[in-house]
Amino acid sequence: MPILTLVRHGQSQWNLENRFTGWVDVELTEKGRTEARVAGELLAGEGLRFTKCYTSSLKRAHETLDIMLAVLGQTDLPIVRDEALNERHYGDLQGLNKAETAEKFGKEQVHIWRRSYDVAPPGGESLKDTAARTLPYFEAHIVPDLRSGETILVSAHGNSLRSIVMRLDGLSSEEVVNLELATGVPLVYDLDASSADMKVRSKKILEP
Repeated sequence: MPILTLVRHGQSQWNLENRFTGWVDVELTEKGRTEARVAGELLAGEGLRFTKCYTSSLKRAHETLDIMLAVLGQTDLPIVRDEALNERHYGDLQGLNKAETAEKFGKEQVHIWRRSYDVAPPGGESLKDTAARTLPYFEAHIVPDLRSGETILVSAHGNSLRSIVMRLDGLSSEEVVNLELATGVPLVYDLDASSADMKVRSKKILEP
């Protein structure tokens, strides 16, 4: 049966500084690199042998993937990079400290931008907008690989992965806004390739 593993990148410098990151290309912190190594160790403990990898166009996801593959001893795999898997674009909020943004625009407005499904920040994307680019890519590229028997590892971002989890777990727009994906924690899906909608047979959250 096909296996799909989703991993949010390790802690980035702007995660540490409590900033809206979005498409800004920031580095991992040392903690983030450690999280990626631990994720690799957890995947190794499951005995997973990947055949193909997907990641976004942003280096924090690339580095997380590279570290995991090094730990797994699987550094020769094909890797597809595409901005369709990028983090949600936060528009005018990118680079701003979250606490300072709440002071500037009001806590209630910032909460709506961050937690509603379909309200976008100025110049940016809502979670619905993010899903509108991530899910068609997932269906067009990753699902066919899974149906052909590939074992896929995706290293991406909180919101692009929330879109995929929403699809796999059958979450509503109300439920997905409460979904939290921790940095560096693998989600391993065992899928039924024979079902029309790639039914989830089992799901594991690999926490240290």
